[in-house]
Amino acid sequence: MGSRESGAAELAAGSGEAHIHVVQIAAGGEIAPHVAGFGQLFPCLEGSGWVAAADGERVSISRGQVAYFARGERHSKGSADGLRALIIQVHDLHLSSVTV
Repeated sequence: MGSRESGAAELAAGSGEAHIHVVQIAAGGEIAPHVAGFGQLFPCLEGSGWVAAADGERVSISRGQVAYFARGERHSKGSADGLRALIIQVHDLHLSSVTV
């Protein structure tokens, strides 16, 4: 069987050590501000919440959306209602130019 009516687009590319985690943030929970030791993609799998860069300004994120943090960037994450997400970390991670 062949693939049909499907496609793929590169979101990022990288090199070096890599880690993938599943994270659950309970309602009212948050991951305190910290510096990213790796480039990081944060795709929201379920629920909704927020992400913030060093300026502390919260940006909403929900199922199907992905946040990016560069290595060395101070950031935090949280949720009023709860969320589940992946944390994909690659030492040298760079976003691709893509429209999805």
